[in-house]
Amino acid sequence: MYAVIRSGGRQYRVQAGDRLLVEKLPVEAGQQITLDEVLLVAGEKETKIGTPLVEGAKIVATVLGQEKGPKIRIFKYRPKQRYRRRAGHRQTYTRLRVDEIVV
Repeated sequence: MYAVIRSGGRQYRVQAGDRLLVEKLPVEAGQQITLDEVLLVAGEKETKIGTPLVEGAKIVATVLGQEKGPKIRIFKYRPKQRYRRRAGHRQTYTRLRVDEIVV
């Protein structure tokens, strides 16, 4: 059985036991979290497609920790103008382990 969920504006295909990296959620490591935005649930015999969400479906996951992604360097310049700007960005993520899919 698998499901398609929405978290942080992105969609993820998950199964029980999967580990995934989503945008940072305000939850501490070790706690359980319930994700209610389930778009699709597919089993061996039937598939439930939400309009836009599947009624009563949820994903129970455990937060494994908070992580940071790779640093991205942004550099802007205009030739012959003496204009140079350098900045950086490092996105924060939450690592989850999917425990079960409840329909």
